[in-house]
Amino acid sequence: MINILITEDSDVVAALLQAIFQAEPDLRVVGRARNGREAVTLTHELKPDLVTMDIRMPVMDGFDATRMIMATQPLPIVVISSSVDDEELRITFRAIEEGALAVIEKPRGLGHPDFERVRRELVETVRAMAEVKVVRRRRPQPGKAIFQTRTPRRGVRYEAVGLALSTGGPQALSTLLSGMPVGYPLPLLVVQHISPGFVGGLVSWLRGQTLLEARLAETDMPLLPGTVYVAPDGHHLEAARTEGGLVARLSLAPPVDRFRPSATALFHSLARCCGASAIGGIFTGMGADGTEGLIALHRAGGHVFAQDEDSAVVYGMPGAARAAGCVDQVVPLARIPTHLIELARS
Repeated sequence: MINILITEDSDVVAALLQAIFQAEPDLRVVGRARNGREAVTLTHELKPDLVTMDIRMPVMDGFDATRMIMATQPLPIVVISSSVDDEELRITFRAIEEGALAVIEKPRGLGHPDFERVRRELVETVRAMAEVKVVRRRRPQPGKAIFQTRTPRRGVRYEAVGLALSTGGPQALSTLLSGMPVGYPLPLLVVQHISPGFVGGLVSWLRGQTLLEARLAETDMPLLPGTVYVAPDGHHLEAARTEGGLVARLSLAPPVDRFRPSATALFHSLARCCGASAIGGIFTGMGADGTEGLIALHRAGGHVFAQDEDSAVVYGMPGAARAAGCVDQVVPLARIPTHLIELARS
């Protein structure tokens, strides 16, 4: 049985969350906090397995509550946010920075057309996050290499990097990108599964985590070195080759295994347009999105790496790729920036 503490100042939303959780045989609500300060107190008193955290609350907001819980009694925290404005998104990703594991869209009522999707995502995420052993990780400090601009060697093999992430991905992206140097000679294309409405806030937050340029991908946008292109809501992100070089393409093709954007769509496109000159990386996340695309990239001669199990919040996606036999190298999260730098110099 997974014991849940709900932190939510709205009685209506709290009642809806309780009904969603209590309908599942393995989930139990043990308490409800109406503000961040109550959440900190009840976490110590009730010792739940997981806390759901609202963002904008009276007395103490979700960021400060997350920071205090993670400093005193670390446990899995899932942020449930309405993403109504830039300020709420800012607080949401600061909570992720302090150790919250996931951000989920706030359900908007039984009659809403997206209710079943949000309910399923919420229940699946809570189940997965409750199993995570939370460890306080010190943020990597920038090393000398981060500030060195290097000229790519003539004849560099690789042209582009594709990265796929889901649950636990924002933290992994932050760790990865904070270790990447100015002047990194390849573009990085990112598919991050995240609730609709949050990807813009994710990109804004990532800009404060890295010396690379981070932007939301647009169709026909040239893929430039040292730039991170994140797939927008509801669109597959793909790479294509034109007379002028590689460009981003956005597609409204059907979802792949329920996902749009899909990592498999990204990796298939890299296999088609770059083949052996592409790198594909698969990170923490539930499910198996990306595996079929990585198989194609591996067969085309591209380099495929996967985050290791110890550093992944959820090992579903990298584990599925490894099981498919398409992974060339397994790399701990802290070493992936070095791994990508070394590949770019090869």
